[in-house]
Amino acid sequence: MSVKTKLSFMMSFIVFILLLVNVILNEYYTRVNLRAETQFNMTYISEMIASSMAQHIREYELLQTVFDEKLKVASAEAAMLLGKDVNAVTGTQLEQLSDRLGLTHLSVIIPSDGEYRIRSSSDPKLGGLTIKSLGKPNQVPQEGLSDLKKSNDFWTSAIEFNTSDTTPGDSGKWGFYQMEDRGYILVSFIQNNQPRGLGEINLVSDLSQSMTNKLTVLEVSGFNPVLFGKGPVGEIPKMISVPEMMQHPVSFGSYEYQEIKMDEKNILAASQGDNVFRYTKIKGQDVIKSFVQVTSPVPYVIGLVLDAKPINRQIDEQRNNQLFISAILLIIVVFCSYWLSDFLIRPIRSILWKINEVSFGRFDNSIEVKRKDEIGQLAKRVNAMSKNLGIYMTKLKMAFEENRSMKEYLESFINHTTDAIHVVDLKGRVTQVNRAFEELLGYSADDAVGNILPLVPEHLHAEELHTMEGLKSGKHLTARETVRITKEGEWISVSVTSSPIRDKNGAIHAIASITRDMTSRNKMEELLRRSEKLTTVGQLAAGVAHEIRNPLTTLRGFLQLQLETNKLNTKHVDIMLSELDRINLIVGEFLILAKPQATRFEEKDVRFILGDVISLLDSQAHLCDIEFLTHFNIETGLISCEENQLKQVFINLLKNAIEAMPEGGQIQISLDYKGSGEVSISIVDQGIGIPEDMISKLGDPFFTGKDSGTGLGIMVSQRIIQSHQGTMEIRSKVNVGTSVTITLPLLQGRSDPPPRPLR
Repeated sequence: MSVKTKLSFMMSFIVFILLLVNVILNEYYTRVNLRAETQFNMTYISEMIASSMAQHIREYELLQTVFDEKLKVASAEAAMLLGKDVNAVTGTQLEQLSDRLGLTHLSVIIPSDGEYRIRSSSDPKLGGLTIKSLGKPNQVPQEGLSDLKKSNDFWTSAIEFNTSDTTPGDSGKWGFYQMEDRGYILVSFIQNNQPRGLGEINLVSDLSQSMTNKLTVLEVSGFNPVLFGKGPVGEIPKMISVPEMMQHPVSFGSYEYQEIKMDEKNILAASQGDNVFRYTKIKGQDVIKSFVQVTSPVPYVIGLVLDAKPINRQIDEQRNNQLFISAILLIIVVFCSYWLSDFLIRPIRSILWKINEVSFGRFDNSIEVKRKDEIGQLAKRVNAMSKNLGIYMTKLKMAFEENRSMKEYLESFINHTTDAIHVVDLKGRVTQVNRAFEELLGYSADDAVGNILPLVPEHLHAEELHTMEGLKSGKHLTARETVRITKEGEWISVSVTSSPIRDKNGAIHAIASITRDMTSRNKMEELLRRSEKLTTVGQLAAGVAHEIRNPLTTLRGFLQLQLETNKLNTKHVDIMLSELDRINLIVGEFLILAKPQATRFEEKDVRFILGDVISLLDSQAHLCDIEFLTHFNIETGLISCEENQLKQVFINLLKNAIEAMPEGGQIQISLDYKGSGEVSISIVDQGIGIPEDMISKLGDPFFTGKDSGTGLGIMVSQRIIQSHQGTMEIRSKVNVGTSVTITLPLLQGRSDPPPRPLR
């Protein structure tokens, strides 16, 4: 699909979406507005019905009052004109009185066999009949008789209304009058000529005339919210009074569009003051039902049923009009967008041609620019880009050749260096190795790459993990001496330098390690230590000989004394045994120092090691008029060490102190707890001191300030202290003295496992 077609399609699609949204919103607002207008009209109609009902009720109450007054006056006047004897009252008298007083008929009733019978009447048809025989329309007059008292009293019934199936004289208003001195009850009746009752008001026909063009009212109903839903609806009352009408679930109107359960909920909600409108389908017809509360004369709810077809028809017409207009607009937009796309794409074709030329590496041809708009500026930029690309391509070729040469040089350097180099990712998998790595550790490139190699001994895993975490956090690490395991399981002493490899964003994504075999260097250092030890042994020989000569002289004297006396003195024997033990101790310490020992770290108390060295050199110190002053200020000095190596360090330092004091003096030896789980050993002499410019060179091989020195003692001592994870500091002032402070970690304060010897 071409860009022109895509652009035309996109524009048309956007317009289509907008038109569709417009149709949907228009239909939505039309529906909302029509429903709101319909609900307003239904509320208005309900108010009109309520007003009509109130007017009709007022007319009914007024008619009741007029009939009551007329019956009361007529009954009182008729009672004054009739005699006390019921037998003297004739039908003719009653007929004359009823015509005179404007009554429909006038009758006299007397009690007979538990009911009331008409004794005489102005209407001959009623003579001799009981109240019950008058039928259903006159049940209310009969029931009212029970409310009459023996004294003078008057009572009227509610107005009854005529219907097509009633007979003359059975609809109207009754009046009952009883005097205390009469043995009969005077009954008066006025005919009601009203054509219909309250329940027969045709509210639909009365109200729909003004709404014919807008709404179609299908049904009007009056509901008693208290009674509706509590029992069967029954027949809607017609010829009854207002109070009786309100005692029915459906008080007036019709109720053919029934949904009793839903209507009950809506009527209950309307009775609480909320107008309810419901859109539903009844008898296959879409209708709108409304329920509006009326509080006068008694609380009731007016229900309306409207035909929803006019509203739906109006909504459909509005939607169809919108769809037709949108379709016309969409067709116009499609043609216009296609033409506009062709107009816009035309100059881009030349730019596309130039880009194709650039893609094939042809940068010389340029676009002819005739326009000054954004597309013309774009064409100029493409020409400039083509020219710059030609220049950059030349430079890139040169840079590529330089990078290729540098890459070959680096690969040659990495592969031909004697140090083993390997790279691991952050999960520990090997990603690259050089030839020296394969030769040193025995893993081929195929075996190593992509795998996690077991190079680190188990006891050093925690230390290695700590180192890797330091690298990942950005900490710079110096070379460290440690142990690695080859593929065959052999342990080798190495020096490892690790450094992070970062990406272009500066994030660490790999770690490179350079491993150097330290086996030859360690052997050389061991030879230097042994050479220094032999030198020290030679120099100690004189002191040891002098130390042994003293107990030997004592032994010889005691033995000669016993030979002369031929007696065995037990006290002399104890002294001789003590001297022999002393000789054995001196010889044992001397042999330990002189004899090569296997390097093995053990738990030792530094106080005892230093005490043994002091005992060994004590005789030589006496010969030089030197006194050892010791201050051990710690309760325990347990460290992980190689005892013979530490003794060699202490002997070297004490010998240097003795040789620096040709005039004699005191050497202070102290042990103190330094804090952080470390012990400090301090040796301070009162010798000739060391010049300041020589202190920085101490420890260099074969550098010495003594005529007969080798320059290896301090170097070997420093290496030994370093292998014990300690430090050694030398301070000196000429003609004042020298102080040497050694710091070693206590066993109780260590969190890492004790160091392993390098093999």
